[in-house]
Amino acid sequence: MRFAVNEVRGLSPLYEKLALHVAGNDRVLTFLAELPADRQQPNLFFAAVRHVAGLPTDAHGLETILASQAPAIAQVMKSRTTQTNEPGRCAVLLPALARLPQPLAILEVGASAGLCLLADRYGYDYGRRRIEAPHDRRALAPVFPCKANDLTPLPTKQPNIGWRLGIDLNPLSVASMEQMGWLETLVWPEQIERLTRLRSAIEIAQQSPPRVLQGDLLRDLRSALAAVPAGMTPVVLHTAVLAYVQSQTERDSFADAVKASGAAWICNEAPVVFPWIAAKAPHPHQPNRYLLAIDAKPVAWTAANGQAIDWFAS
Repeated sequence: MRFAVNEVRGLSPLYEKLALHVAGNDRVLTFLAELPADRQQPNLFFAAVRHVAGLPTDAHGLETILASQAPAIAQVMKSRTTQTNEPGRCAVLLPALARLPQPLAILEVGASAGLCLLADRYGYDYGRRRIEAPHDRRALAPVFPCKANDLTPLPTKQPNIGWRLGIDLNPLSVASMEQMGWLETLVWPEQIERLTRLRSAIEIAQQSPPRVLQGDLLRDLRSALAAVPAGMTPVVLHTAVLAYVQSQTERDSFADAVKASGAAWICNEAPVVFPWIAAKAPHPHQPNRYLLAIDAKPVAWTAANGQAIDWFAS
């Protein structure tokens, strides 16, 4: 029910309708309850259904697919995760990156296919300011729209990223059509423009693929940062990742490790991920916002896919 009311309402009428049906359907709820607790997310379920049998157009179609394909759907849900890797989130990361001494060495934890490592290769439209992609990529690069409030310190140019690396438990390859197809399946049905921008970001990444290594953000942070070249500002960033680390103790241990490393820390997560950071932020004007923080100081509320930023820090 929360997914229908708080996440997809106004953004995906079909998913809202299907989610409301699932919330009151014992058969579907029983199927989900038999999966591991960390694999019961609504978005993962609907993506698995689409991956196995295509997009159902109504509740009856969903039940028909589940009745005939339940084992295959369950297998997808057990073997895959919601590695959305939304490159549009770069639009809310850009103001934070611009505040740091350049050039930057970016380490993204939970990088998926690494699309958010390429903030300097995309275009951005903030309404009152537009930042173009580099000239040699402009014809292909997506332009991400982002509604920014008046307080947002919009950058005037692309960040200077001299080094980039991602780590992920199960990294995806932009060279794999099958894996990129899974990323596309995670985009909600009616979000055609978002899907188009994702495909453009994938094409940009395929020209010069970002380096993403298999690793654990709790174990491999120090060794990854050790590779940062001299003369660059090391930056650890993550967006919508730490919620998958279910232990608050482990999340806080990660935060302690980042702070001890001396790297700049850009965190864009749901406020429940680090309550001690959220306690220092004003109440958001919109529900279901992520909290953007720089070095554990909250600076802005952001929309889940990077489509809006409300800066409040001085």
